[in-house]
Amino acid sequence: MAYKHFEEYDPRITEDIRERYEQIITDLGEDVTRNGLLKTPERASKAIQFLTQGYHQDAAKILKSAMFDESYNEMVIVKDIEVYSLCEHHMLPFFGKAHIAYIPNGQIVGLSKLPRIVDVFARRLQVQERLTEQILDCINDTLKPQGVAVVIEAAHMCKMMRGVQKQNSMTTTSGFRGQFEKIETRNEFLKLISTKFT
Repeated sequence: MAYKHFEEYDPRITEDIRERYEQIITDLGEDVTRNGLLKTPERASKAIQFLTQGYHQDAAKILKSAMFDESYNEMVIVKDIEVYSLCEHHMLPFFGKAHIAYIPNGQIVGLSKLPRIVDVFARRLQVQERLTEQILDCINDTLKPQGVAVVIEAAHMCKMMRGVQKQNSMTTTSGFRGQFEKIETRNEFLKLISTKFT
């Protein structure tokens, strides 16, 4: 499923969200009629719909659209996949990188589809722990590989801009299925995602 563009969103929903943002900006003490803010509620409405478009996308369908029979049975890794999501507790961004590996079991998947499914689940109100599990389960249940691994490293604006205001801490979450539950396979994966190729 292709990403929606702004013009494809339901205009009634866009207008409803625009009005709500206008009220929020007014409640904060700003003047929504001043030049710099005239179009802000509309822009914010379109932006939040873009950032949550994953609710309208089917990750399993995306994977199934590019699955191919192949006898390859070694580890396949796509690392350093950019992740941008919204914390469901404060609706502030968290962002970082995802690393995904799987060991095929008769079928491989087009490499671009793995970043696509990261986006499907990231473009929702999320917690990093659930995001990791959703990506992991989708690949495991759809592709049915011998094993799958997901690691996400992210910085959370909700603890950088507010709250404890810790600027340099990162959060790492991981999940492993099948062959990656074996310590030697897991360690190989973790070593490979930390290796820098020049």
